[in-house]
Amino acid sequence: MSENKRYYITTPIYYPSDKLHIGHSYTTVACDALARFKRMQGYDVMFLTGTDEHGQKIQDKAADKGVTPKEYVDNIVEGEGGVKALWKLMNVSYDRFIRTTDDCHIESCQKIFTKLYEQGDIYKSVYKGHYCKPCESFWTASQLVDGKCPDCGRDVYEAEEEAYFFKTGKYADRLLKLYEDNPQFIQPESRKNEMIAFIKQGLQDTCVSRTTVPWGIPVPFDTKHTMYVWVDALSNYVTALGYGNSAYNDYDKFWPASIHMVGKEILRFHTILWPAMLMALDLPLPERVFGHGWLLMNGGKMSKSIGNVVDPIILCGRYGVDAIRYFLLREIPFGNDGMFTNEALISRINSDLANDLGNLLSRTVAMCEKYFGGTVAPTATATDFDDDLKAIVSAMPELVAKDMDELLIPQALQEIFKAIQRANKYIDETAPWALAKDESKKDELQNVLYNLCESLRMAAILLNAFLPNTAPKMAEQLGMDAAELDFANLTWGAKTSFTVHKGEALFPRIDVNKELAELAAQDAARKAEAEAAAKAAEAPKAEEKPAEEAAELEHLPEITIDDFAKCEMRVVKVLECERVKESKKLLLFKLFDGERERTILSGIAKWYAPEDLIGKHLVIVANLAPRPMMKGKYVSEGMILSAEDNEGNLTVLQVSESIKPGAQLC
Repeated sequence: MSENKRYYITTPIYYPSDKLHIGHSYTTVACDALARFKRMQGYDVMFLTGTDEHGQKIQDKAADKGVTPKEYVDNIVEGEGGVKALWKLMNVSYDRFIRTTDDCHIESCQKIFTKLYEQGDIYKSVYKGHYCKPCESFWTASQLVDGKCPDCGRDVYEAEEEAYFFKTGKYADRLLKLYEDNPQFIQPESRKNEMIAFIKQGLQDTCVSRTTVPWGIPVPFDTKHTMYVWVDALSNYVTALGYGNSAYNDYDKFWPASIHMVGKEILRFHTILWPAMLMALDLPLPERVFGHGWLLMNGGKMSKSIGNVVDPIILCGRYGVDAIRYFLLREIPFGNDGMFTNEALISRINSDLANDLGNLLSRTVAMCEKYFGGTVAPTATATDFDDDLKAIVSAMPELVAKDMDELLIPQALQEIFKAIQRANKYIDETAPWALAKDESKKDELQNVLYNLCESLRMAAILLNAFLPNTAPKMAEQLGMDAAELDFANLTWGAKTSFTVHKGEALFPRIDVNKELAELAAQDAARKAEAEAAAKAAEAPKAEEKPAEEAAELEHLPEITIDDFAKCEMRVVKVLECERVKESKKLLLFKLFDGERERTILSGIAKWYAPEDLIGKHLVIVANLAPRPMMKGKYVSEGMILSAEDNEGNLTVLQVSESIKPGAQLC
């Protein structure tokens, strides 16, 4: 394969958060679409992602949980619901996954650090200044904004310790020349201007070691120091190819990177510190660094720390993986900030996926089966509208490829759906149902249906990079093998006949009002659960109270009879009960409430064995809004009533079996 047919694309390696949100998926799904598209174009692709596992944040979180840092990151990366599980769910086709705790990465980083020290680019001094723990960034006083971190706006603290420094300032002029000589190096253009301004205000040397954070890669010649996390993390782009280690041997083949895709908040590290390190190491520089915007919610960056997160596992379970991929790739203007709302997501699913794409496929297949037994081929009888349809569909591959080369991912999808929308209009123009009534129009009708199938076939080939679950389903209904979803077949007329097979709707239409009401109820239930958990965590433990205080009953504010009447307490019969594998405290109940079966999760496993409750008649609050639990795997439809004594012992409220399920307490 020729040199110009190789493509190395990287995402930033992610800090392994114990609560992944849809914002984490944004960059990686975009890179996946680019990687899939390049593979289909015949490129030899290396798609790298991974996790950045060292630093003070990890050290502190592990201590809070009473585990070692390695145990903490192992669970989040490899465990159920972790980073790798999310990428598998989102259909991310990475070629290599690197963890900064990998032995080969540690070996390479120590060699890099030693080389830079021995040639004089790293020196020992004392760091005194400001440090932002969430960003793991050092700042001078002049760089702070209102005394806070200029990147995240949070508090910084004073830090003073012995440290090693990298001579970043030495490379200021070379960095500015790099930007001038290579206008494409930083994209979008606005981000480049930010980096130029940062350098021109006076580029400081970078602190590259800590003595107060033992969770990191030891400096090999001074082991009381560990490497600053950004030096460690940035090096992954070459260590993952085998630079400085024998685990891999892809460095000569794939370096320099074709593109580093990063969030705008870490662009400074990737376009100043990283190229300066590469200059010092005398290594080639990446071809492009693209700093995309944030996925916003409620007007701010999606972030666990401020509670405005959306769980991608729940979203994928509710709407399907490809619907979520499509929303991220189509709705968000690449390079700028984008907004997540339930309304926008549902609108995209209904308008683009259900109405335009799904409806076109189902109508086309149904008409092929109805009028020709499922098999159609082109005929010599054309309509007045054929040429325009063929022109738009035939131009689509080149336009999409151009947009993908320029990283205009939403525009690429626009081109595909422009062709899909034109095909829908073509149905209205040609009116196949009317042609079917005239026997002399049979050839014209078959040609129309062939043209629709051919339009769908070419769209499916291109969509395979964006919607990898949906495109094969389209191919199956069109009577194609998955192997035919090949760029070599992106020519009008490449398939000379179709034998279609009706299948399930690709994207069922969503009842907007009903869906938004359900989502609002679930959101309210989750918030109430979180608030209750926070309140419980803040409440003093019973054993910490004086004995006489612990014995006192807690009294809530008075309510009216109307308030009480809003609570529906109903007798239920326990049909089934079992432990929840993912939890030590939860039991999963299947209950009959006099009208229907319902499921409830209750945290009473400490006091009851499941078999002891089967057949019992209990009391529940029946009109609580349903709430997803265990990351959306279960939905709890109510609450089982119980009482807790001063010793912390819990007893569920049981009634006589003579009281039938459905009876209400009053």
